[in-house]
Amino acid sequence: MALRIYNTLTQQKEDFQPLNPPQVKMYVCGITPYDETHLGHARAYVTFDIVLRYLKESGYEVTYVQNITDIDDKIIAKARDEGRGTGDVVDRYTQSYFEVMDKLNVGRAAKYPKATETIPDMIEVIKGLIKLGFAYEIEGDVYFQVSKFAEYGKLSKRKKKDLLAGARVGIDERKK
Repeated sequence: MALRIYNTLTQQKEDFQPLNPPQVKMYVCGITPYDETHLGHARAYVTFDIVLRYLKESGYEVTYVQNITDIDDKIIAKARDEGRGTGDVVDRYTQSYFEVMDKLNVGRAAKYPKATETIPDMIEVIKGLIKLGFAYEIEGDVYFQVSKFAEYGKLSKRKKKDLLAGARVGIDERKK
């Protein structure tokens, strides 16, 4: 039985075809460790653990990577509220996450890169977006200019005209 995966671009289920068989690279967005692990985490990582086990059982050589977003406004706020450093908060809740996943018998990823390990790379990407005119800076903050990206919404099927300013965060009149 072939593994079938929903392709967001075509909006259809398709047979899984690895790019370089028998190698498969699997990246799963990881946790932002600012609070206790919950059922939502469990659901996501149990699901991908099942996929990982299926691929391995099917003879694929899987490299599984799951990031840890170790810097975030929520982490900073939690550290401030608890009177601790952000590193302490990250360590505490990352350890809690692994303990819960171990109890659920969820396999470990091969690598857990932290966001802070790639900040120089992120800065270079952002500089490139600014240089190409896809992003702009206002008072130290950088914004992506959706109107400049012709293929915006190709995967999400969202239309630029339907975007609501202020739907997620307050409206900033300085934004383009």
